Amino acid sequence: MDGMEQAIFNSEEYADLIVFYLNRPELLNRFPDATIHYMNQAFAIVHVPMPQIPKRMISTYGYSAVPKLYGLTSEISAGASNVNQLRNIPNLNLRGNGVLIGIIDTGIDYSNPLFLKSDGTTKIASIWDQTINTGSIPNDTLFGSEYNSEQINQALASTDPYTIVPSRDDNGHGTMMAGVAAGNENLKEGFTGIAPDAELVIVKLRQAKQYLREFYAIPDEVYCYQENHIMWGVQYCLRVSRDLNRPIVICAGVGTSQGSHDGRSYLSTFMSIVGDFPNTVVVTPLGNEGNLKRHYYSTIDPTIGANAVELHVSEKDKGFFMELWGNAPGIYTIDIISPSGEYIPQTKAGIKENMELRFIFESSVLYIDSLVAESITGEQMILIRFHNVASGIWKFKVYGMNNLSTGFHIWLPMGNMISDQTYFMNPNVYTTLLSPGTAEVPISITAYDPVNNSLYIASSRGYTRNSKIKPDLAAPGVNYIAPNQNKEFISYSGTGVAAAHTSGIVAMILEWGVVKGNNPNLDSTKVKNYLIRGAKRDPYLTYPNREWGYGRIDLYNAFNIFR
Repeated sequence: MDGMEQAIFNSEEYADLIVFYLNRPELLNRFPDATIHYMNQAFAIVHVPMPQIPKRMISTYGYSAVPKLYGLTSEISAGASNVNQLRNIPNLNLRGNGVLIGIIDTGIDYSNPLFLKSDGTTKIASIWDQTINTGSIPNDTLFGSEYNSEQINQALASTDPYTIVPSRDDNGHGTMMAGVAAGNENLKEGFTGIAPDAELVIVKLRQAKQYLREFYAIPDEVYCYQENHIMWGVQYCLRVSRDLNRPIVICAGVGTSQGSHDGRSYLSTFMSIVGDFPNTVVVTPLGNEGNLKRHYYSTIDPTIGANAVELHVSEKDKGFFMELWGNAPGIYTIDIISPSGEYIPQTKAGIKENMELRFIFESSVLYIDSLVAESITGEQMILIRFHNVASGIWKFKVYGMNNLSTGFHIWLPMGNMISDQTYFMNPNVYTTLLSPGTAEVPISITAYDPVNNSLYIASSRGYTRNSKIKPDLAAPGVNYIAPNQNKEFISYSGTGVAAAHTSGIVAMILEWGVVKGNNPNLDSTKVKNYLIRGAKRDPYLTYPNREWGYGRIDLYNAFNIFR
């Protein structure tokens, strides 16, 4: 790699596109002036000069090629999952020894005592900081800087550690995730990580490029990350585990409401591929969108031929997007009435439609991309991007163009990408799970409160859009005391916390099965099935269900089944 290529990969002057080429490099010939960055035998990242990116980006390259934007998925004790009960059995004193936990998030405070061994050396096998370009670059990534355990130990022994390893967590979410999964015990705070003897592989994600933030109208202060950079993080964790010949559990504390919500996004597909590898388990959070009124679903009455949707838009949200996915094989169109009553007639239903709508009585601009057959799913997707949008009630009538147009979903952005005052007037709480929590193979986790065994009120609900069972399981994730980036212990809630908790549990299972040789070559599906069989289930509920999946994780009971 030369300096020019590295500059291209990091430059805001180049757009990133994801191509699923699957050992067919001729598919990349449609990008003659681009720089190609091969991720693996299935995916490549194409870097195209910004002047060559057309306004009709979705229509030109396809919806799947444009990286989706992901946000963070979190805002009590290890006893809730019966971890401590298991440790009290002498021959099952599992603490994650010999196992790696990969955390793909906002980085880590590597100087925190929670991440040090008893001799003062680090428990971190390596850090790949995608935001720094002055250090050693991982061989296959071609951007960012990698710091191994030797360098981290040198930094820890220094009076000025950040001159040696300058990677920091400026948010705290990644430090929390790592602490919950593998932090040391802190008696004063009553805290212990689930698998404190596991070692960590840390990926600090770089923030999304500006052109994507502007395209999707993401506020500057919001943490968000590109799909391709998360995929590189998964690839990096896998590579480190193979280099060190250790089993690994990989957890990314992020999610997106973009996509078809059926596990077929590129990141979800890649995580399912990786999760099937031996000695590798992938854990994903489900999201915290359940009570935010950001999902709409309805069927279309064939005698009427249309369905009315009302969207309340806050004056705080001057720009955002929403996606409509119609049930195949139907064809769908929309008309629009603005808050002032201005009417936009029914849109066209061509193979690839791109339009710009400007309102006479308001300064609102709507950009609409409609794909009758989106490239991955073959189903219709309508992307609506709002700019300088007027507040008030926007009305959309969704038309079914044939008797096969049975129903449709609409999703708004996740997390703090919009305010909680922009919402559907008649929302649907189900199918609010985020990608990659929709991925089929990884273990998808929702959150509950171990104090009263109630579901976390904000937890997203399943199932996937094509009725696959998600979440798989529930884990503690409410008022969870965990570390932040300032070496403080604060309360966190969210499915990201629950996924980190589960990652520690999975590390214990990998220690028992792979490291100790009781069940070699464990993968995501095998571990998932063990946890499902041992899960706690309330007698008054039917399982699986959209809220709890197959129940609350009970590690002790799962090991009873192992034996």
